[in-house]
Amino acid sequence: MRKVLSLLKFPTPEEMEDWFLNVLDSIYDGILIADVDTVVQYVNPEYTRITGVRREEIVGRLLSEVRPGAILPSVIRTGEPRAGVYRREGAVEYVVDMAPILCAGRIVGGVSVVKDITEVQRLTNRLRTYARRTSRLYTMVRNFYKAQTSFTDIVAVSPLMRQTLALAQRLAESQEDVLITGPSGTGKELFAQAIHNASPRAAGPFVPLDCPSINPALAESELFGYEEGAFTGARKGGRLGLFEVAEGGTIFLDEIADLQPDIQAKLLRVLQQRRIRRVGDSGEQSLDVRVIAATNKDLLGMVAAGTFREDLYYRLNVLRLQLPPLRNRREDIAPLAETFLAAWRTKTGRVVELESQALAELEAYAWPGNVRELKHAVEFAANICQSGAIDRIALPRGGGGDGATGSQAAPTIDDRRSLRQIVADAEREAIQGLLLRHGRDLAGKRAVARRLGISLATLYNKLRALGLES
Repeated sequence: MRKVLSLLKFPTPEEMEDWFLNVLDSIYDGILIADVDTVVQYVNPEYTRITGVRREEIVGRLLSEVRPGAILPSVIRTGEPRAGVYRREGAVEYVVDMAPILCAGRIVGGVSVVKDITEVQRLTNRLRTYARRTSRLYTMVRNFYKAQTSFTDIVAVSPLMRQTLALAQRLAESQEDVLITGPSGTGKELFAQAIHNASPRAAGPFVPLDCPSINPALAESELFGYEEGAFTGARKGGRLGLFEVAEGGTIFLDEIADLQPDIQAKLLRVLQQRRIRRVGDSGEQSLDVRVIAATNKDLLGMVAAGTFREDLYYRLNVLRLQLPPLRNRREDIAPLAETFLAAWRTKTGRVVELESQALAELEAYAWPGNVRELKHAVEFAANICQSGAIDRIALPRGGGGDGATGSQAAPTIDDRRSLRQIVADAEREAIQGLLLRHGRDLAGKRAVARRLGISLATLYNKLRALGLES
């Protein structure tokens, strides 16, 4: 404080009065000073603005004449200060603090400090409006980001799957982060939703994020949000990150192995400190989010190869759930197929049944695409079924696949088809089989395009030409 005072240039005694009045004129609260006879000696510009009384109308006059009902004269007479006295002038509301002015132990006058509360109330009303909008927005977020699957929706007949389900139910009771591992198509997101719905966070949002789909250049702002003006093109008012959207709930990071190294480092810090910093913000904010991560890759092998952070791996691998491939839980194939077929019946209104021979083929197949592939196979068979019963002929070609015990008859070539039609049919059959294996989402279509040796754009063109867009 002394250093600050030493930098100030104080006025001379002759300049002191003007200096003192300039200080009072600069104060944002209204100031009124009256002498011991309650004659007003000074008002600052803020006082005239708040009360609407002009300076020439009040200075030099008895306060009680200009301001009937004024309390300052009583304060000057009794020496007892008053605080928080509410007053109103037209549309302006304010509160007044009053105190006597003492000099050498005797009262020589009084001062009123006037605070305008009209703006405060306006801001309060605005905050209430924003609070209501925020509450509605939070309700919308919870409704939009809502987990649909519970443990009762997961088929678990085989002993291995019943053990897996029992472990997942125990993990749901904890507040710790969870790592779900297993081959593609085993239902990692379904288990993540079920864990969320069985946890104390069930009323909060469930926010899924497909890590491979994140643009590396935008990953940080997607996850943690950004402030207005943080970068060229930043949205006015900034933007919430997905971690903020998931506040009070769960964020599901699918295929976490595909996160860029720099984002891995930032994610580790978030998991350790439970705080985030928006892009362009100098401050941090606390976070109440549970993280469930999933991967179909060998994270420990990636750690050894230097492509995944070792500290992040061990931070995530506290509670781990390993999902088995479908070939290791064959007792679940039949009930899963019936479940998918029942859902298809509800959606289409058609009645189609699985014949025992078709079911035997399903149970014999190796299912490299796991539960996802089984679902697509059942739906495909139901869609092309003409008789109301799915037999082995109605299953998509390749339904037995590698490792199947059964086989299907070789396709019959219709001599009446042109070469172009034969090629188109072959393309359609090949693409359908790969879509069944890899899935129809973006990641699946990219895998199909890689498998066929064509670009993703070419694949989309073929899907349109062959009538396979749905």
